[in-house]
Amino acid sequence: MKRKLNIDVFFDFICPWCLIGKRQLQAAINQLHRSDPDVEVKLLWHGVQLIPQLPVEGVPFQAFYLKRLGSATSVRMRQAQVRQAANTVGVDIDFDRIKRMPNTAKAHHLLENALKIGHPEQCDLLLERLFAAYFHHSEDIGDTAVLLKIAEFCGFSAEILGNGLDEPFISADTGGNGVPYFIFDGCSALAGAHPAEVLYKTMLDVLATQGLVT
Repeated sequence: MKRKLNIDVFFDFICPWCLIGKRQLQAAINQLHRSDPDVEVKLLWHGVQLIPQLPVEGVPFQAFYLKRLGSATSVRMRQAQVRQAANTVGVDIDFDRIKRMPNTAKAHHLLENALKIGHPEQCDLLLERLFAAYFHHSEDIGDTAVLLKIAEFCGFSAEILGNGLDEPFISADTGGNGVPYFIFDGCSALAGAHPAEVLYKTMLDVLATQGLVT
């Protein structure tokens, strides 16, 4: 009989730490599958719009970060820090290629629609493709045409996933913890892109607390 572990994941597409955290989480899940193969992990994705005040069409990426951090030196230092962390999980982020800081409301609506009808593997493919579109391919994930093209690539109906993209988006509440944010079976939480070993240990602790560790 399968044991179950639910993990709520709070994220935004423009947050590189969320992509890094997703990689760390998957590594932790793989480790759990090796040590406890009878545990079924279910991921519950919750969209958080970090910068809802961005215009619908987005803003120039480099200008946004220059204004946000105050100097070109600060921008280079922050991006170098992120690149280093990303490289440890096999992710290469070229910030120079990213042209726009998008408003992510439409992307979150798209994924929400997909989660209602798609199987987990297909939804994960869509999530991965949306991250890749932004961080690797310099695509504007605030653009409806771009989003629908990605949806079709992942095997979804553009007509179905395109429903309600222009509606206001209500971000999930992390209680001020930012993203990425993980809640394990509703009883233990971690904020930030923690190493896989920390996530794995948290899973084991939660299973043990519930009497589900063999």
